[in-house]
Amino acid sequence: MTTPESETNPKAEDLPPGTTPYYANMHKWIKRAVLVCLVALVIEGAFTLPFMAVYYGYPTLSLTEICSELLKVRYSDDTLECKVPYPPLGPPEGAEGKDTARDDWGIQPVPKYNRIGWRELVRIHEEREARQAAEQEAP
Repeated sequence: MTTPESETNPKAEDLPPGTTPYYANMHKWIKRAVLVCLVALVIEGAFTLPFMAVYYGYPTLSLTEICSELLKVRYSDDTLECKVPYPPLGPPEGAEGKDTARDDWGIQPVPKYNRIGWRELVRIHEEREARQAAEQEAP
C-alpha cells in the first residue's frame, strides 16, 4: 500500500540514475518543461519556412529561385546560384560568395545589404532577368 508520503519521497532505487530523492520532483518538472519547449520549437520550425517562403515570393518564385536571389543579394554577386541537390562534400553554403560581400567582417559582421521587404525578391528577380535580356539583345 502506498501512502502520500511514499509518493512524494520515492526510494532511490526507483529513480533514474543520477537522481537523488531530494531532487526527484525538480527533475520531473524540468523534464516536462524541456519537453514542452522542444514541442514548441518543432511547431515553430514547421510554420516558419512556409511563412518565410510566401514573404519572399513563393508562388511566383520557386524555393530554389528564392535561395538563389537571397545569395545574390547577400553576397552582391549575380552569378551565385543555389545548388540542388547540394554536393555532399561541397564547401559550406555561402563560402564562395564571401569575397564579394560588402559587409564589415569582424567578430560580429555588419551586413551592408538593404533589408528585404514583402515579396521584394520577385521585383529584384524580374529586374535582373530584364537586365540580362537587354544585355543579350544589345550587341
